[in-house]
Amino acid sequence: MRVNLRKCFWALVACIGLWPVLGIAQSPDRGQNLADCKNGRPACDLSKLTQAQSAEVSQDDHGRNVSNCRSGLESCDRSKLSDREATALAVADHQRNVSDCQDGIASCNPARLTRSEARDAAGATHRRNVADCDEGIGSCDHSQLTPAENSHVAVAALARNLSDCKDGAGLCDHSKLTPSERSDVGVAEHQRNAQNCRNGWDDCDHSKLTPLEARDTAIAEHQVNVAACREGQQSCDYSKLTQAETSTLATAEHQRNYASCLKGYGYCDRSRLTPAEAAAIPAKNSPTPR
Repeated sequence: MRVNLRKCFWALVACIGLWPVLGIAQSPDRGQNLADCKNGRPACDLSKLTQAQSAEVSQDDHGRNVSNCRSGLESCDRSKLSDREATALAVADHQRNVSDCQDGIASCNPARLTRSEARDAAGATHRRNVADCDEGIGSCDHSQLTPAENSHVAVAALARNLSDCKDGAGLCDHSKLTPSERSDVGVAEHQRNAQNCRNGWDDCDHSKLTPLEARDTAIAEHQVNVAACREGQQSCDYSKLTQAETSTLATAEHQRNYASCLKGYGYCDRSRLTPAEAAAIPAKNSPTPR
């Protein structure tokens, strides 16, 4: 009997010793379950929650539902809102619809506007149309403009066309220019062509240059070619260099080649060295035999 009591005692001690371990093993699972429930995840097991945790989860669920309703999400359950929350939501929904109607957003429901709100929304729509017409945007509806607005839009269209013609834009319509404007556009086009030629751009018509412009363009083009040859660019045309320029470039290239051979860094052509220069090249800078 005394032996059985001793066995029971030690078994009880062992169980008491294991309780913290079991608690530690179960605690993370319960913590994860609580997190799943608070965040509305499918893995949530409500049966594992304490009464206090259930109340906390219920409060979080309600707050999430209120937020979903305020955001206009389909998951909103209006039946779970309090009277105060339902009223606040109705106010927010109405204001959002008013804003959508004033901004011309497709979700606007004009039937839900008051007479005053509908008038303001119509005014915003009209002002937006006038601005689109002034700026030449495709959504412009001229039929909705007043005679005065149509007149203003027509003036703006002519000014925009003149600007396009002066800037060389593809939307330019020369037939809508006055004789004076055609003259101004012609000057602008001539200056733009001369600039294109000086810069070496493709959109250059040499036949439209004056003798002075043609000379300036030739000088600019020659300088660009000299720079291209000096930098070893593919666009270099050696045939267009003067004898002095050819000599200068040859000297510079000879010096570059000698420096590369001497330092052992960069492209080196030993066949282009003078005997004295070749003798000055350290043996370690000679190409590695293959």
